[in-house]
Amino acid sequence: MYAMALSARGAPLTLQQRPDPVPSPGEVRVKVSACGVCRTDLHVVDGELPDVSYPIIPGHEVVGRIDALGAGVNALELGMRVGVPWLGFTCGECIYCRADKENLCDRPEFTGYTRDGGFASHLIANARYCFPLGEHGEDADLSPLLCAGLIGWRSLVMAGDGETLGIYGFGAAGHIVAQVANSQGRKVYAFTREGDKEAQQLALSLGADWAGASEDIPPTELDAAIIYAPVGALVPLALRAVRKGGRVVCAGIHMSDIPTFPYRILWGERQIVSVANLTRKDGIDFLAAAAKIDIQTHTTVFPLVETNEALARLRDGKLTGAAVLRP
Repeated sequence: MYAMALSARGAPLTLQQRPDPVPSPGEVRVKVSACGVCRTDLHVVDGELPDVSYPIIPGHEVVGRIDALGAGVNALELGMRVGVPWLGFTCGECIYCRADKENLCDRPEFTGYTRDGGFASHLIANARYCFPLGEHGEDADLSPLLCAGLIGWRSLVMAGDGETLGIYGFGAAGHIVAQVANSQGRKVYAFTREGDKEAQQLALSLGADWAGASEDIPPTELDAAIIYAPVGALVPLALRAVRKGGRVVCAGIHMSDIPTFPYRILWGERQIVSVANLTRKDGIDFLAAAAKIDIQTHTTVFPLVETNEALARLRDGKLTGAAVLRP
């Protein structure tokens, strides 16, 4: 196999050739056909997430086909197309797992962070954390659904049932969630970097009722807002935009510090909540909904050897939609 591996914090990824991995009991080997590039991958590469054991292969929006089965794997088959998400393993024993909150597991493993991920020709995945994808749709188009879509779905559920929804950061997750929200009859208000007309136009083309800069005041009060950009300064802006009783959902695994803000913009029973990881039920529910909606993902495809270029363009805000790597 070959992979783009990270050897040190902030270092460029390098192409490595390794022996083909062999799945242990309960695992499968997946031949990767596409892997989306997520902002969380940037947090791993840039050392913004703790306790990375180097070298590590990032990537957790994986689409591929099973080409080897470990002992005891019965629910999956050779040749099956599957998706491998961020959450790669949970202990099943802690208080959170026992309470059906495996996304908060005390001893989790994460694809592309604490176990090797999909910036590679092959990866090993726990069979219980693979989602069968069927045969509808192109691999590159499906890969952003495995994190941007899943976290987007969980954040949308957490935002509640309000009619008016703000989306701060209209990238990979935002452009997927906008389509889901539209299918539910909600009105979407998209907030982007100032001057990012391309992202604003994409939002409007996907059915958003309004698009503007993050600092702009939307034309109506919002029932809820979801923040996908890892920028703590957006929290006070979103609080000012939501109505009394509204909710601001912070959807990233990492965010810069939230600045101080006056209590009056929180008062009125407004809420700030965060989303942590996902559950397998999230994946099952979202992928079923996505198939009915026929979500259209907007992607830019890079060969695997251009992983560093894809990461740089994501870091600099020069991507519209999602980047996808192909081995």
